[in-house]
Amino acid sequence: MAPSFSTLETSCLLKSSFLPRLSASPSQSTTRASLRVSMSSKLDVGALSHKDYILEAARLASSNTLSETHLHKAIPSLNSKSKGKVRDIYEYGDYLVIVTTDRLSAFDRVLASIPFKGQVLNEISLWWFDQTRHITQNAVISSPDKNVTISRRCSVFPVEFVVRGYVTGSTDTSLWTVYNKGIRNYCGNPLPDGLVKNQQLAKNILTPTTKAKDHDVPVTPDQIISQGLMTQDEFDEARAKALALFEYGQLVASSHGLLLVDTKYEFGKGSDGSIVLIDEVHTPDSSRYWIAQSYQKRLEKGLEPENVDKEFLRLWFKDRCNPYEDEILPNAPFDLVCELAWRYIFLYEKITNKKFELPRADEPVHDRISGNVSEAILNLV
Repeated sequence: MAPSFSTLETSCLLKSSFLPRLSASPSQSTTRASLRVSMSSKLDVGALSHKDYILEAARLASSNTLSETHLHKAIPSLNSKSKGKVRDIYEYGDYLVIVTTDRLSAFDRVLASIPFKGQVLNEISLWWFDQTRHITQNAVISSPDKNVTISRRCSVFPVEFVVRGYVTGSTDTSLWTVYNKGIRNYCGNPLPDGLVKNQQLAKNILTPTTKAKDHDVPVTPDQIISQGLMTQDEFDEARAKALALFEYGQLVASSHGLLLVDTKYEFGKGSDGSIVLIDEVHTPDSSRYWIAQSYQKRLEKGLEPENVDKEFLRLWFKDRCNPYEDEILPNAPFDLVCELAWRYIFLYEKITNKKFELPRADEPVHDRISGNVSEAILNLV
């Protein structure tokens, strides 16, 4: 069972005008007979809370997730597909077509596919890109599809700007992992003795990593400069932007009852020499979020914070295997996959104050994306 967090429960019911038609294929109906949705019926809105509705929809959508894309085959004018952990990127002249898939990445590998995840990440990033224009420019041009962003091409700095406000985490590069091993200077930041897991730091810190292909490597600011990854001026500007973005993100999260715990930013250099924000912003993939109301009491009791991100699934894997070294990992439990889909949607709605629009269940995701992208690139100059 997924860990419960009562403060995330919502009693509001969705209006019928918001509900898309959800249908199941014959095979789904056979294998998921316990679901209360048949091939032609709608969900019983009056009987389901918002969370139950999303969980049911996630179960039905589990066979229609976006795990792989092949847009270059459907749209010959697209070139050079490159596959990241979560995003597939296609080149089109001076533009990049970035498709956010439903792949869940952690421990430098893909763990599962989560229904609706790509759409959540794309749409919450677009919201944050728009909200942070007063801090930095970004590379976004348009979003022709729920899972797609078209951006300007730029020269990407091979550095991830990881900003942290708390001592936490379970991966090899997380602050708590290295602190618990006795390290007291991390990426150029001195750390005092006596910190406990999940404690807030005296001030936010930057712990950059290099964008290595297989594994992110922590690096100090001096090493970034000496290795020629960035000039001093470029680094100083990007660092200032990263810290300002994080401070603003914490302010917005706090106003919605959340704590923005840590996150990562990526920057590139445009053709005019300006440094722009790229990739994603404050998503539940790139960030940790906790419920503010229960944080202090749980910290005092030595309990893990109530989280609204993928950390609980990271911990599930870490408790059962060595996710960095084991060649074959256990399958993520179906209930936890659906729970994560709910948490991502909860975060989107909590931050943006918008209802998440579920995609049509009877429309193949890849076909929809191909059609929308094909039409959009005709309008690019």
